[in-house]
Amino acid sequence: MTKKTTKDLLPQHWVHSHEEDTDAEKVYRPASYHFPPSRGRQSFELRPNGSLVEHGPSPDDRAQKSQGSWKLEGGDTLTFFTKTSSEPKRSMKIASLDEKRLVVKK
Repeated sequence: MTKKTTKDLLPQHWVHSHEEDTDAEKVYRPASYHFPPSRGRQSFELRPNGSLVEHGPSPDDRAQKSQGSWKLEGGDTLTFFTKTSSEPKRSMKIASLDEKRLVVKK
């Protein structure tokens, strides 16, 4: 059996599971996870082709989407870019990752 690498595990729709956050880390779960009720969750779709769709509530609580691209840098840093910029919009250091959980440092 082939072991999945970080690059294999990342492409999917990840949703912020703020109930599991700690002072030092943020937790994301696959969109198929059964979350408790919450008023708007931030999420992002990492697609295998490098494209990115970020989801979140807008100021009036309606769903809002933005598109861009993502890269895995240095084997453990997830970096997001807007469609119009070559400078990173944000970077997240991966603390742990498996099929059911992505944990990043705050």
